[in-house]
This record gives sequence, structure tokens and C-alpha cells, in this order.
Amino acid sequence: MSNRGRALLSVFDKTGITEFATGLDKLGFELLSTGGTARLLRQAGLEVTDVSEVTGHPECFDGRVKSLHPAIHAPLLARLEREDDTKELADLGYFPIQVVAVNLYDFASAAAQRPPLMTRPCLRWSISAARL
Repeated sequence: MSNRGRALLSVFDKTGITEFATGLDKLGFELLSTGGTARLLRQAGLEVTDVSEVTGHPECFDGRVKSLHPAIHAPLLARLEREDDTKELADLGYFPIQVVAVNLYDFASAAAQRPPLMTRPCLRWSISAARL
């Protein structure tokens, strides 16, 4: 892990994410990412750790389940100013995540199109991003 910590980047609208990630990389953050975001960052020459490497579980359901895992959410919910939380995090083998950058799918535009882009609206929900 890097000296600054970890940054989790998982975005639908990728506008500006490469520049943002480059800045985090220069500051010494380890970049964690998912699917298309990870591919884009790698194409830009950045070193990226797939969230699936952290969770030990592959992305599934066409990428709708990526970061819904204790290895991601425990570090986000840990109160790093509390010794008991940091100890428990370490005991679990998890590392803190200091930065999170997510955005949601453009659900309204997809649902408004005729015919709709999806038959089941839940296929466009970003449960993971909303949870993060």
C-alpha cells in the first residue's frame, strides 16, 4: 500500500476522472477502481488495483455488484481516530480508504427514452455508488 493511503474511484460519468486520479497518484495514493473506470485509468498509464483484488470476489451481474463487500465498506465505516476501530480493521486485514470518488448512473435520462434503455429500471441503479 502507498504512503498516503487508498483512494476508491468508481464512476459512471468519467469526465475528469483521469486528471483527478493522476493528482491522487502524484500525492502517493494507491488507486482502487472497478470495471470501466479501472480500464480508463490504466489506459492513461496509471497503476490501479482492481476492487476484486481487495475483496477476493469478482465483479458480477454485469458489473452491478463490485464494491458491496466488507473489505470495502469496513474501511469506509471505520472511525480512524478511534484505536479500537483501527485495531479491528487491522485484525481483519483491511486497510483504510481515505478518498472516495463515485457518481451515479444517469437513471432519469435512460428511463425517459422511448423505448426505455432497459426493461427493468434496477438494471441502471448504482447501489454500490449510493452506498459509498
